Amino acid sequence: MPTLPLRSLAAFALTLALSALTLSAQNTALISGDVVPGAEWQQTSPESVGYSSAMLEAMRGWLKTQDTSSMVVIVQGRVIFSYGNISHTSKIASVRKSVLGMLYGNYVFSGKIDLDKTVKQLGLDDKQPFLPIEEHATLVQLLASRSGIYLPTGSSGQKDYMPPRGSEYPGAHYVYSNWDFDAAGFAFEKQTGKDIYQALQTDLATPLDMQDYLVSKQKKIQTEGLHPEYAMYLSTRDMARLGLLMLDYGSWNGKQVIPADWVRYMTSLVTPFRDINPTGFRNYGEPERWGYGLLWWVWDEQMFPGNGYIGFMQGAYTAMGTGGTFITVLPAKDMVVVHQVDIDKDYRASVSPSSYIAILSMIANANCGNHSR
Repeated sequence: MPTLPLRSLAAFALTLALSALTLSAQNTALISGDVVPGAEWQQTSPESVGYSSAMLEAMRGWLKTQDTSSMVVIVQGRVIFSYGNISHTSKIASVRKSVLGMLYGNYVFSGKIDLDKTVKQLGLDDKQPFLPIEEHATLVQLLASRSGIYLPTGSSGQKDYMPPRGSEYPGAHYVYSNWDFDAAGFAFEKQTGKDIYQALQTDLATPLDMQDYLVSKQKKIQTEGLHPEYAMYLSTRDMARLGLLMLDYGSWNGKQVIPADWVRYMTSLVTPFRDINPTGFRNYGEPERWGYGLLWWVWDEQMFPGNGYIGFMQGAYTAMGTGGTFITVLPAKDMVVVHQVDIDKDYRASVSPSSYIAILSMIANANCGNHSR
């Protein structure tokens, strides 16, 4: 077998080392500029946007111990981490409420929907008639879950914490109530003349090039009252498009799909963490601090102005569904995180809010550079 002289071996080793260094530099060079996905998402290495592959892969081990069915992390419009089948469609539970909020924007700004109309003016009467005090509740108060209308919907657990009817004046008190949310869905269809699922197709799915959305997969579920639950069934990668649209203030590939001021309005803090009801939603022993805006949960600490220190969660907001489905927007890091639990497969499956905050913390700690938007 022929052998190489020692000098040639040294030169060969040096060449390999230089090639490895060049490749490493190419792989870790920071990229700049946001992108919008076309038919498919663009992917990039975590290092190219200032994150550690090794740390994110360590998080994958944690996800395997959870009921997480799929997850994706988007930075600058590019996928830096994915887990599970992100094209799989399943019920997104209460994330549907935030999606409805997105649909409202264009119709509010065009004047087709008047947020100041009362439930009585909108014809939202239910099986049980409104009390005189309840008739004053407005549509915007439904979106903020502050209507003061405590009618039953049959939602599991909610009847156990509802205040007595007529005990709170509309707008004065936050209570997480599916009556407000389902009535808001009914009001949307009544005011626009559009079915929610068709509006989702034309107003969001088509302009965003959603890959997996099908109107035929959507279905309303009857409640104890007259207003049905407008259940939604979406994939993780399609929810990521919704999150990216929110991150970019309603702009998509140069087109304003949702008014920017509506995005700001929905994600401005209306109800601080300390006023969230039921009280089980504000466990002071847990790290999460979600207040509420309009159909979106809002981190109870606004974005610091100027050049002050900006933490990972500053300015964050999220859609949140039973079981552990989230669309979380992190403006401070130009990031969208979507986490899904397949409750169609197993209705008992769940990733707790504190476990999800731990996941977000792992992503935050995977940052290995000073890369910013």
